[in-house]
Amino acid sequence: MLATWTPDQEFNQVRQRSGADMKRKLNWYDLVALGIGGMLGVGVFVTTGSVAFHHSGPSVFISYIIAGISALLSSLCYTEFAVQVPVAGGAFSYLRLTFGEFLGYFAGANILLEYVFSNAAVARSFTEYLSFAFGENDPNVWRVEVHGLPKDYNMLDFPAVVLILLLTLCLCHSTKESSILNLIMTVFHVIFFGFIIVAGFYNGSAKNLVNPKGLAPYGVRGVLDGAAIVYFSYIGYDSASTMAEEVKDPYKSLPIGIVGSVLITTLLYCLMALSLCMMVPYNKISEKASYSMAFLKIGWGWASNLVGAGASLGIVASLLVAMLGQARYLCVIGRARLVPSWLAKVHPSTGTPLNATIFLGFCTACIALFTELDIIIELISIGTLLVFYMVANALIYRRYVITNHTPPFHTLLFLFLLSLTSLCFSLAWKFNHQWWGLLLFGAFMITITAFFQHLMPTTNHLTQQHAQFWCVPFMPWPPAMSIFLNVFLMTTLKILSFQRFAIWACFITIFYVLYGVHSTYQAEEIEMGGGVNQVHSIPPNLQAKVEIQVH
Repeated sequence: MLATWTPDQEFNQVRQRSGADMKRKLNWYDLVALGIGGMLGVGVFVTTGSVAFHHSGPSVFISYIIAGISALLSSLCYTEFAVQVPVAGGAFSYLRLTFGEFLGYFAGANILLEYVFSNAAVARSFTEYLSFAFGENDPNVWRVEVHGLPKDYNMLDFPAVVLILLLTLCLCHSTKESSILNLIMTVFHVIFFGFIIVAGFYNGSAKNLVNPKGLAPYGVRGVLDGAAIVYFSYIGYDSASTMAEEVKDPYKSLPIGIVGSVLITTLLYCLMALSLCMMVPYNKISEKASYSMAFLKIGWGWASNLVGAGASLGIVASLLVAMLGQARYLCVIGRARLVPSWLAKVHPSTGTPLNATIFLGFCTACIALFTELDIIIELISIGTLLVFYMVANALIYRRYVITNHTPPFHTLLFLFLLSLTSLCFSLAWKFNHQWWGLLLFGAFMITITAFFQHLMPTTNHLTQQHAQFWCVPFMPWPPAMSIFLNVFLMTTLKILSFQRFAIWACFITIFYVLYGVHSTYQAEEIEMGGGVNQVHSIPPNLQAKVEIQVH
């Protein structure tokens, strides 16, 4: 459970279990487009209207800024891992290499839950916006109501199912062709965003940002609660890290692709949120298909249809990227034998994880058929925030303990105190404790981070050894801030989210104990017997082993 793997083992022994290798065909601009495409269609069209109406009011753009800062800090952590360990497993591989198999599996299972549920939610939003594209004002017009099923599960969404199945077939064919399709859709989508922003600012009024109850009618607490929910909008940038095995020059392309896509997306989110709140007062924003309804309310019926079509295109792009990423996660988890090994197989002619793509496409389609959006958004947010929290911890531990070869006690103590203080600060905020408590905990977090930086500075050995790698600057401040923000945003979610998450956590832990542990042990025994596991004979030159094409 606590056994860790080395990058050499991950590159060679584990990757060979897929049979064929994934094909390296992607450039940095493909990754930027994949990151932008994966995020843009999700957040603005799915969460903005609901968050503005219930939580943040016109200050929903500030919620996007806060969530964007947290996503940017997390993306920095992902980038360093992705550059130094360019394999397809994302958070699963990073945590498995750092903290051991169980925590890697736990993170991977939560990322898969996030992907499948968010893809199902986004696919249902596709149906709503597509109905507006064809002039229908009822978002449920193309859904079939089934009496006898529980509420929120009784509106069957067949267009969403068809969309998911078509994208699954596309992804089974080729990664490069799927990337080109996404690039084309993303370019049109950004142009479409520009139209909405310009039209919103042109037809809107700054008075709507302060009427009827000010910029933040629900207070600072509402803005922060909204930030935790719109974090759902940033799911997708980590898809770029899962493409590491298919990038020609990961050392150059991954930092540009991951960080660049987060920065561009955050800017577009803020402008889109502002345009919506300028067109319509926050208390009159529709929770479903909010942008199409906003244009209807200002008398631009033709624009409402156009927005419906453009939003549908954006949702298709985001689904394409997310489904691309989820299959790679499951493929790498299958390589570790934590799930049945046939899910790890890469098709020799297409170079895609065919079985994982088909299996997850089927699961996503089943959930999209029945489940309403509101049920799953907060469950997605808590799982995402927890995984990003774990990756930030892993980066600090890996940098100072594994790479720098220092004793682990000081690093583990720092991570424990930082997490505990972040939790205390967050709970003090949540339960309206005195301001001096917030000041005390905040000052303590800054103090222990500065003391840790002074106690364990980055050595010249690290700089020389990884001169060719991109590294997070100003360590340990960016991952420490990421830890705090992820903990803080998690505590703003509802108790029901934690209850549902606890059920899921129990389920995946039981599966690991009953299946995963035994399966991985048997796989290692077989490989030891066959002489595959010759770890000590592997040369340390990782770049040669990965066979990276630098252009």
